[in-house]
Amino acid sequence: MGRNKDMEAQGSQNKNKKKKLLCMNRKSVENGFSVISVMILAPVFFLVALFLVIFPRSETSDIEKRELADFPVFSLESYFDGTFTEGVTEYYDDTVPYRDTFKNIANNIINLFGFTAGEDEVKIIGNLEKVSSSDDESDSDTSDSDTSDSDTSEETSTEEENSATSSESEDTDDSSDDTSEESQKDYTQEEAEYTVENGIIVVKQDDHYRAMELFGGGTGSAYVSALQLIKEELGDEVAVYSMPIPLASEYYLPSNYSDYSADQTEYFEELAENLGDSIISVDAASVLALHTEEEIYFRTDHHWAPLGAYYAAQAFAEVAGVPFADLSTYEEIVNEEEFVGTMYSYTKDANLLNDPEEFIYYEPSNTYQTYYYLTDFTYDGTGNLLWKATGSNSYLVFMGGDEKVVKVVTDVDNGRKLCIVKDSYGNAEVPFFTSSFEEIYVIDMRYFDCNLVDFVQEMGITDLLFTMCSYSVYGTNADNLENLRTQCKGEAIVDAAPVKKEDE
Repeated sequence: MGRNKDMEAQGSQNKNKKKKLLCMNRKSVENGFSVISVMILAPVFFLVALFLVIFPRSETSDIEKRELADFPVFSLESYFDGTFTEGVTEYYDDTVPYRDTFKNIANNIINLFGFTAGEDEVKIIGNLEKVSSSDDESDSDTSDSDTSDSDTSEETSTEEENSATSSESEDTDDSSDDTSEESQKDYTQEEAEYTVENGIIVVKQDDHYRAMELFGGGTGSAYVSALQLIKEELGDEVAVYSMPIPLASEYYLPSNYSDYSADQTEYFEELAENLGDSIISVDAASVLALHTEEEIYFRTDHHWAPLGAYYAAQAFAEVAGVPFADLSTYEEIVNEEEFVGTMYSYTKDANLLNDPEEFIYYEPSNTYQTYYYLTDFTYDGTGNLLWKATGSNSYLVFMGGDEKVVKVVTDVDNGRKLCIVKDSYGNAEVPFFTSSFEEIYVIDMRYFDCNLVDFVQEMGITDLLFTMCSYSVYGTNADNLENLRTQCKGEAIVDAAPVKKEDE
């Protein structure tokens, strides 16, 4: 018995020795890994810190379309209440050097492994529920940026309007140039690969990726009511036109996703009927349908392309009975930097980022002068109609954006003055009217602080064009039109800009 106990005790001692030895070996290995980790990570952290200190900090984000945080101003009060240190932390977090580049890399990795961002992290656009094109009570989403089916109503109040309608119908094929006798590809009848990213559909067509907003419909009652009341106040002295512009989904939404977006052309047909004979409706939708294989819409941005605006502007000029310069008379300008627009910032879809497109716009060849005003029509100086803008901000080439009132005085001498009430879609149309009107006034429906009726009368406007995308016609943007009619009624409106004669 005693011998057995001694053997057991000795065995226990051996086990303890082995455990201690294993623990010592494990600690040695762990210590070795710790030393190696420190040797590797220390230079990495040093280089990262050096990078953050030496390289210039980002000031703006093209992806997020915003100015980044500023370094806070120091004060004893802000230091002791903690707001200064919070501001410093926010500044260094927000202004990492090459911020957009790193975000693009991260988005590529996320897309590679199939992860998607949470809905609260990005702007959601569109309607993912199935819609019926006859559901007039559904509400559409409102977007910045934004047809009527007939160029004019079937019955017009004057022989001149009937003549204009007939002219447009007869010349529709001529306006399509080389494509007039060829049927364009109907992408809506074909199936396509697609994904849905934060409410926006991204499809693969013709070996390229295209992102599109969906159209959920609406009544358009605010738009119709405002235009009718404005026309009633202006009377027969001013011709009032409606030329809504469809979203890209009208022409490029694949058949296997068609139930999720309403037929915009059908909505515009009803819109023209509701507007009645007093408003001249211009059918841009059917004209654009003749050019679907051309670059009439951007693939990576929510706007249409300048070429699409050209065809729509041509349709309007035919209805209005004014001259219109052929595209061959314009200088075609291609931005050197490849273009990836707003749809990438909305979806974070790496396919869009890796499939950039050209931004092509057209500069008129005739003589004109551009004047800029604040939203209350205070004169702000002269400038270019087409600005220098590149990269994701390329659409700002048209007048630098939306928040100014613009007047263009041209070398045309026909007594016609055009006032354009628009959203950002309308910006791309303006250069194509410089050969058609003596003067062009450009007003964004969201940024104007004068009474529209008074303004039209004071400036001697002969033609008033409402042109905007589907979202603005059927969404809450349309409420602004009634505000334009009623605000600041009777207040004096003075144009302080130099007159045309002083420029010549």
